[in-house]
Amino acid sequence: MRRARRAEARGGCPRMPPRQREPRRGPGAPPRPAPPAATRPAALALVTLLSFASRFHRLREPPHVCWDETHFGKMGSYYINRTFFFDVHPPLGKMLIGLAGYLSGYDGTFPFQKPGDRYEQHNYIGMRGVRLCRLLSSWLAVLCLSVQCSVVRTALLDQFCAFLGSCLVPFAYLTVLELSKSLPAALLTAFILIFDTGCITLSQYILLDPILMFFLMGAVLSMVKCNSCADRPFSASWWFWLSLTGVSLAGAMGVKFVGLFVVLLVGLNTIYDLWDLLGNLSLSLVMFGKHLLARVLCLIVLPLALYMAMFAVHFAVLNRSGPGDGFFSSAFQSQLIGNNLHNVSIPEHLAYGSVVTMKNLRMAGGYLHSHWHLYPEGVGARQQQVTAYLHKDLNNLWIIKKHDSDTAGLSDPSSPVEFVRHGDIIRLEHKETSRNLHSHQHEAPLTRKHFQVTGYGINGTGDSNDFWRIEVVGRRTGQLIKVLRSQVRLTHVATGCILGSSGKTLPKWGWEQVEVTCTPYLKETPNSLWNFEDHINPKLPNISLDVLKPSFAEILLESHMVMIRGNSGLKPKDNEVTSKPWHWPINYQGLRFSGVNETDYRVYLLGNPVIWWLNLVTIGLYLLITVATAVALKRGVQLTSELKELSRVVLRAGGQITLGWLLHYLPFFMMGRVLYFHHYFPAMLFSSMLTGITWDALLKFCAGFLSPSTTARKVYGGGFLALVLLILYSFYLFHPLSYGMIGPMASHPSSPMAGLRWMDSWEF
Repeated sequence: MRRARRAEARGGCPRMPPRQREPRRGPGAPPRPAPPAATRPAALALVTLLSFASRFHRLREPPHVCWDETHFGKMGSYYINRTFFFDVHPPLGKMLIGLAGYLSGYDGTFPFQKPGDRYEQHNYIGMRGVRLCRLLSSWLAVLCLSVQCSVVRTALLDQFCAFLGSCLVPFAYLTVLELSKSLPAALLTAFILIFDTGCITLSQYILLDPILMFFLMGAVLSMVKCNSCADRPFSASWWFWLSLTGVSLAGAMGVKFVGLFVVLLVGLNTIYDLWDLLGNLSLSLVMFGKHLLARVLCLIVLPLALYMAMFAVHFAVLNRSGPGDGFFSSAFQSQLIGNNLHNVSIPEHLAYGSVVTMKNLRMAGGYLHSHWHLYPEGVGARQQQVTAYLHKDLNNLWIIKKHDSDTAGLSDPSSPVEFVRHGDIIRLEHKETSRNLHSHQHEAPLTRKHFQVTGYGINGTGDSNDFWRIEVVGRRTGQLIKVLRSQVRLTHVATGCILGSSGKTLPKWGWEQVEVTCTPYLKETPNSLWNFEDHINPKLPNISLDVLKPSFAEILLESHMVMIRGNSGLKPKDNEVTSKPWHWPINYQGLRFSGVNETDYRVYLLGNPVIWWLNLVTIGLYLLITVATAVALKRGVQLTSELKELSRVVLRAGGQITLGWLLHYLPFFMMGRVLYFHHYFPAMLFSSMLTGITWDALLKFCAGFLSPSTTARKVYGGGFLALVLLILYSFYLFHPLSYGMIGPMASHPSSPMAGLRWMDSWEF
């Protein structure tokens, strides 16, 4: 009975075939790949040691800010100082950078203003060389323990912090070893990543990429280890790897949104797994339901809970006003210590006669603003300018008036209060200049087919083009309008256009403020929505803004909308090198991390050309091998048991890795935002693992047709050795790209890189 119940419970990821007695090896069989079990911990210790040595070598050089350290080092300082900022990525990576800096003694005072600024006495090495502390060292120790690697475990436990870029190599090694059961394939993958100049460079600076790739590879390794536990579902190891997959997914999503690609990879693996279980007629529907529930809990609920917890910590730590305030709503800003809205008491509902400021809801949209200056000749009507201004100013103040009467009577303390309601027609009078907010069918200064918005009239007296209908999103006619919380739309009564901010910067005659237009296109966007921020009305009771503070769910939603808009709006900076996705696999163009001139300490992000072109060739080679193998199996070609197992590795393990490469590469072709070379490196991890698996299989296929077995072993060993030596020699040639160059450029005969500029697009 117990054996029957255990058989029913079996399932999970694609199941491993039952262990069988190994048949006698014929003369045409490939060399036996399985190494003695004792060599595997030693091999893991070796590749881990080489990985750490290559990443920690010359870690303090150069002692100045390099490339995007300007951004992420500064953001680490913001966490240490608890200063609120805005970034287009989720917060986990920057929080870990800040934590590493704090634990290593950095005080958060370095300004990180521009590349080239020297660190001087500031302790920056913690953020470069230290990513996570004992927690992640413990995680690595658990991973090593699972493969009985006590040597590496002890070394890592004794370290205070681990460098995440170095961990990618053992993670990839263990993943390939688990998929292919081949030590040479795992070693070849490890050597590719150890000696790739691009991976080394990207791992040595204060960047999000090594943190993202750490969690990405952690998720892939955990998924693969979970698959290997398919014959013992609901065991302790099965639950451990399934849960660790979910934790890693949360980490990947929490660093960058491209972490969603590995979520998709794990999701497709899970769907295949569940579909396979559903077809297992020996498995009851109750047991299938348990499998489904386990995956929902570990791969959906757990990652989402951790992801939201990251934001809860993010908002709790960054509680002081800073440079990111203006990207968020007024209600959110009211919670930040030092913001002008913090601990302020104002009237809750708008009334006629109130003095208000209006903030546009587009990212960094600014306040509705006017001043005495007129539009220049030839720019619409020569009337008073109306703009959006990003800073607090007296010229942001407007008085709310009825459209058909003055507000003189409303200033009388004895007169009754009349509230503004959804659907009312109002006028807005500029407090400083006494001119009304006005629009007409003259074209806007910069945005074609939009109408001009001006200040018009004398002492509040204008015409019917000053009338605006105020509408609150999601409200019904007659409902009151709240400060901070209500999102309002102002529709021009005469033309039907909607007041909005185009986001375009006006020329010097407009003081380089933001253009305000009236758009005839009725599409609802943040550009055409506003909220009331400041509110002054002595006839109304004040309430604390704490009453109006948004909930955590509202803050979470708002932060994601701001991040998504910020991501899609990213544009290249002046003289910045961008690239296209088709450039990346061919290593077409790198990135300058440091230095330009001969006297500078130059670091250049470029993949090891031999490795990258080998990866590229391997992708095509893998497709040919896959097609040939599939045709051979379909046609019933008789293969030895070793070749059948090799075919299974090529089709299943290689297919899984190829899917990961496609998911991390192809989506960039559809992105409209600015792209850089470093975006390819997650996909490069998968192509490197595919190279290890494919060349190991190819050499075994070739050796399998040779006899005697000593010749086969020589061919296999010689081919493997040739690949490793090629990788080592290419690293010897190109290692100055990662570890720094001083002196003549590559075009000069005396340069250490002379003759190595194989493509004109390389700029070292």
